[in-house]
Amino acid sequence: MNTKVLMYCTEVCPYCVRAERLLRAKGVTEIEKIRVDLEPELRVAMMEKTGRRTVPQIYIGSRHVGGHDELAALEHNGELAKLLAGD
Repeated sequence: MNTKVLMYCTEVCPYCVRAERLLRAKGVTEIEKIRVDLEPELRVAMMEKTGRRTVPQIYIGSRHVGGHDELAALEHNGELAKLLAGD
């Protein structure tokens, strides 16, 4: 998988862990993590960028897919693999 994956997250967020687990199961080897628990100003930037305050917030390529629930829905609908492949 060459498509860039970026995830705003915190260390203790169970949904962040689940999202990462799903992405790894789909063959994603690199996830750029932005830890908003370590740098609160990054949470502000995330909220301005996504319009949301909860983590995870996941980008695949340039597309904001949302959080864990949206990521799981993409997988359920068979769209996640295509998105990760860059289709």
